[in-house]
Amino acid sequence: MKTLLGKKIGMTQIFTESGEVIPVTVIEAGPVVVTQVKTAETDGYDGVQIGFEDQKAHRVNKPMTGHFEKAGVDLKKYLAEFRPEEGENYEVGQVITVADFEEGSKLDITGTSKGKGTQGNIKRHGHHRGPMSHGSKHKRLAGALAGASYPGRVFKGNKAPGRMGRETVTVQNVVLVKVIEEKNLLLVKGAVPGGKGGLLKIRYAVKGQK
Repeated sequence: MKTLLGKKIGMTQIFTESGEVIPVTVIEAGPVVVTQVKTAETDGYDGVQIGFEDQKAHRVNKPMTGHFEKAGVDLKKYLAEFRPEEGENYEVGQVITVADFEEGSKLDITGTSKGKGTQGNIKRHGHHRGPMSHGSKHKRLAGALAGASYPGRVFKGNKAPGRMGRETVTVQNVVLVKVIEEKNLLLVKGAVPGGKGGLLKIRYAVKGQK
């Protein structure tokens, strides 16, 4: 269940030997370093903490500086955790790179979707619009919410206009098309959440892995 952190570079396309076009997302992944190994005896659960991307000293507070010094690693900008599989052993200072991932395998990729700001019910939830003829006052409004005299109130969780996007999204079973070790790049089929430069968490797929 090795996990990497990376940044979305953008999308492009590659061609197979047969001439098939595959749309891919380019991800600059790792290398990440193990900054802490947690155990059930000391922390209540087994976990591995990893750090990604070097950070300047003046941007790291004293507690986190001490945390990195104790591990003997450089200051990192991003931290994440994953649960190791049974039998896997990790050591503080160990480096995980794209070389640990095999081409053709399936990945689960987690990121933060693009923020859309406040949007109406049509764009946010896919509702139908009202009549567009002259005199209509319900062209893009939400319509009736309370259901007349019964139930006479708006139910909790009713789909309405509001903030859209900027949520944690995971896409599952994304095919890893190509690994470029010398540049720390992963090319995965299709799109992944977020915009260019967005932070991504990459791991082997939990479901659908052969």
